[in-house]
This record gives sequence, C-alpha cells and structure tokens, in this order.
Amino acid sequence: MNQIALDIRSLAKQFGAKIAVNNVSLQVPAGSFYGLVGPNGAGKTTMLSMATGLLRPDAGQAVVNGVDIWADPHAAKSTLGVLADGVRQFDRLTGRQLVTYSGLLRGMDRAEVAQRTEDLLRVMDLLDDGDKLVVDYSAGMTKKIALATAMIHSPKLLVLDEPFEAVDPVSAANIRDILNNYVEFGGTVIVSSHVMDLVQRMCTHVAVISDGVLKAQGTVDEVRGGMSLEDRFVDLVGGRANNEGLSWLRTS
Repeated sequence: MNQIALDIRSLAKQFGAKIAVNNVSLQVPAGSFYGLVGPNGAGKTTMLSMATGLLRPDAGQAVVNGVDIWADPHAAKSTLGVLADGVRQFDRLTGRQLVTYSGLLRGMDRAEVAQRTEDLLRVMDLLDDGDKLVVDYSAGMTKKIALATAMIHSPKLLVLDEPFEAVDPVSAANIRDILNNYVEFGGTVIVSSHVMDLVQRMCTHVAVISDGVLKAQGTVDEVRGGMSLEDRFVDLVGGRANNEGLSWLRTS
C-alpha cells in the first residue's frame, strides 16, 4: 500500500509578476487529517487547484495515491474527491439530481448511484431537502451537498477548500463527524481553513503557507511547538498589528 496519499513536489505558479506558489513540496500521509492554513492570498487555493488537476502548474508534480495527476489524470482523479472553494454547482438541479449526476459522471452503476445518493442525503441531513433546487439551499446545505458529490465514488482522498466557511455551527459539527468517520475507516482528508482552533482540534497534521512559501509542516504538535496553533501561525506569517494610538477607544 502506498503510504503517501498526496505528494506535492516543487509546485510553482506565477500570475504575471505575482508568484502565487513558490516551489512548494509537502507530503500528506495516508490516513491523516491534514490541515492547510495561511492568510488570505497565501496561495492555498492555487496550490490545491494544481494538486487536484484543476490548474496546470508552471513547474513541479502532484502525485495522488501514487499516480501523477498531470501524467494520468483519469487514474489519479478516480481516487480523489474535491470540494473546491467558490466553484459554482449546477444549482438548477435538485440536491438529489446533483449527487446522482456526479455519480453517473464517474461511470458508476445507476442502481449503486441511487443507493449511495440516498445514503449521503441521509447522513448529510438533507433527505427532506433532496428535491429542492440547490440554488435555494442555505450556505451550510450547499457545502454539505457539494461534499456529497465529492464522496459519491468512495475516494481514498478528499481535498476540501474552506469547507466550513459561512457554515452554521450545527452543519459544521455534522460535517466534522462525517469527515472523522471517513478518516477512521481509512480515508485521508486535506482541509484548508482560516480557523486555527478548528484545525488544532480536528487535524493530525498541518502545513502553514504564506506568500506562496511553505513555512512549516508536520504533525500539529510538531508545528505548534508547545504554543497554541494560532500563536504559532502568527509567529510564522507575521503581520500582528500594533494597536497603539487607539487610546481614544476606551469607555472608562
């Protein structure tokens, strides 16, 4: 069995004069819950897009479960589920239709797709909303139905870009439980997030990226080095504001 679920090797991407990802290499162990954290504009989404075959890199490789995603995209993507941030769904389909479509697009048997769709709707607490149009879903429901489309083909690796953004606490807890169960039964999850406390509680491993450069990677305990992950993150990326000069902002 291959022990590395995702092997990112010297990935680089530049947009005009802006270097978005600067020669980043990291390895995601199979069976891990891997957090990717960084400020806005750090290069997280660009790196994950290159690693999942959505954006061609200027240089470097991404190997998914032992297969180079750019050399053999069909084989690599068959073991991969992706929740991309900001990518539009076919939101004029119902939730049930959207998940079904995703399974059929993967070449799965229609009867198996139907069974898995109902299982996913039930687990995501969307059975009662399965026949509503996705355009009418709340932010939390939209994230959950997108996660269902990423899981329908039982991938070995899930890559989730900001899965908890704009999600209510109940939906977030539901998603966390689903992902924890998925990892418990042998899956690997990569999640990008701004919420350090969430990453510290959920993840076994973490990588910190800033200005397109990898600042740290390893287990959560290794990276935080006895500090809270949030404090360690601020130390690594800098930018803590000086609030001197707000003496007027005192009510007593």
